[in-house]
Amino acid sequence: QLQLVESGGGLVQAGGSLRLSCVASGRTFSSNVMGWFRQAPGKEREFAAAISWNGGSTLYSDSTKGRFTISRDNAKSTVYLQMDSLKPEDTGVYYCAGGRRYYVTRESSGYNYWGQGTQVTVSS
Repeated sequence: QLQLVESGGGLVQAGGSLRLSCVASGRTFSSNVMGWFRQAPGKEREFAAAISWNGGSTLYSDSTKGRFTISRDNAKSTVYLQMDSLKPEDTGVYYCAGGRRYYVTRESSGYNYWGQGTQVTVSS
């Protein structure tokens, strides 16, 4: 069982950067694939990035690749999402997710645990 708490969201101008953090409680963090998803107003939740249990494999959506970087620190039970060159279309609630699996996936059904989300707003 994992409990996930996100932080680091806020208001930023287009072109700016934010770093999201997700702290996990529970003994299985280091064995979980971790992911970030986001949901814009009036839209469905979509995949942003994922990282394998040891950080050796990462996966990004086409819209985040090259601008976002996912990383993790298993000693701190924390996963990060560094977001650079932000655009207004990146606005939304960002959710941290954990999956009891070996391989990274962009499918939300592959994740068992979810945080409450943190709001990111990018102004033009």
